[in-house]
Amino acid sequence: MKLATRLWLLGAAVPVVGVVLALVLAGQLYEIWLARVVDQALLSQAATEAVSLFDGPGGEPHLHLEHSPLTDVVRAFAPVAEVYGPDGRRVLSFPSTESAASERLVPPAEDAPPHLETVREGDVPMRRLTVRVVSPAGVPHLLRLSTSLAWHEAAVRAFQGTTLGMAALLGIIFFGLQTWQARWLERRLKELRGLIARLREGVLSGAPSEGATRDEVAEVESALREAAGRLGAAREAQEQLIARAAHELRTPLALMRTHLDLALWKERDVAELRTSLEETRREVERLSTLAGNLLDLASFGRGTWEVQRGDLGVLLEDASAAARAQAEEQGVWVTVEAPRPALCAFHASSIRQALDNLLANALRFAPRGTEIILRAERRESLWRVSVRDLGPGIPAAHREKVFTPFYRVESSGPGTGLGLAVVEEVARRHGGRAYVAETQGPGAELVMELPDSGPAPVSLHQP
Repeated sequence: MKLATRLWLLGAAVPVVGVVLALVLAGQLYEIWLARVVDQALLSQAATEAVSLFDGPGGEPHLHLEHSPLTDVVRAFAPVAEVYGPDGRRVLSFPSTESAASERLVPPAEDAPPHLETVREGDVPMRRLTVRVVSPAGVPHLLRLSTSLAWHEAAVRAFQGTTLGMAALLGIIFFGLQTWQARWLERRLKELRGLIARLREGVLSGAPSEGATRDEVAEVESALREAAGRLGAAREAQEQLIARAAHELRTPLALMRTHLDLALWKERDVAELRTSLEETRREVERLSTLAGNLLDLASFGRGTWEVQRGDLGVLLEDASAAARAQAEEQGVWVTVEAPRPALCAFHASSIRQALDNLLANALRFAPRGTEIILRAERRESLWRVSVRDLGPGIPAAHREKVFTPFYRVESSGPGTGLGLAVVEEVARRHGGRAYVAETQGPGAELVMELPDSGPAPVSLHQP
């Protein structure tokens, strides 16, 4: 079923049918209510006439309505009142009429209740009330009140005609509104379908412009536009990463090939061959490190992390112990400063990997005879994990870029340019951040902040 048909059916046809049924039921209730009003009016007048029917001169029956000063005013809609004697003959009526003078009505039995009925006189419906009235002398009489129901039927017809006309007008308005709404939604959904088709084809630009309407469709449109932007940025970053990785891989491969070509080009002694093999081994280690870091970056985007609450101090001690051999070889010592226990929710293996990368970066630049401080401290709802060395430091212009994949302060410097990118990704996946802190004196301090409660649940709007 198309959207326009669904909107017409549910937004116009069904409501209008419901309104019509409700109006028909209301008309029936209105008719019943009018009939009850007529009956109550007849009973009220009958009660008044029955009390004073025989209080005239000589105890003869008389109708008070006939002598009322408002007789001419109410004559048009007042009921016809008739009194019949014990023999069934009519003794008086108001207004006076001869049409039923020969009609005989015997008074009902003594215990008979007032009798109401609807009859027709020609084409005119009439509502009649018949009651037994006894004179002071004990003579039974019959009082009959009759009123026309023509006005009653006219009122019901007017009510039904007016309400059904309003329902028809309402139906036209509903159908018009739903037609406009269907076309409006169809236009907006067509734009969304076009955007989704472009996304499916890999075209991440040309999203529909954001309109002034703020509703659920606009939220979906905004989410798709945001997703398209993020996908475009992610694809661009991926392409840059691949290009940089290819460049970084090409350099050690070219060096390795050069060393091997030189070794095979002419006869060399054992020392020269050993030198070539050692240089080739260093390039192999560099390739291995680069491949490992690339795999680390790729692995962070897959799977679910098992975050558990643990002691950060234990991880700091383990990372320090693992780096101690290299530190001693370089004449550097590593100090750990952390409260015990330093409880935090984290993914242990990734945090340990980030700590190893931070220590490797510090060992790469720390001068002989200096100290590297590995510290964890609590700051409100965050844990601040930092590594401080006394090397040349990081210039202010490079501090925001050192966490970018393959970025190095000096293009010919050591490392692959991926270690700090891994640190930044680990911090981000934990809901924190990584940055270079301002320091007094020589060296650099790299910081990784982690929320005490661990990473927040991933939202559908997050990349």
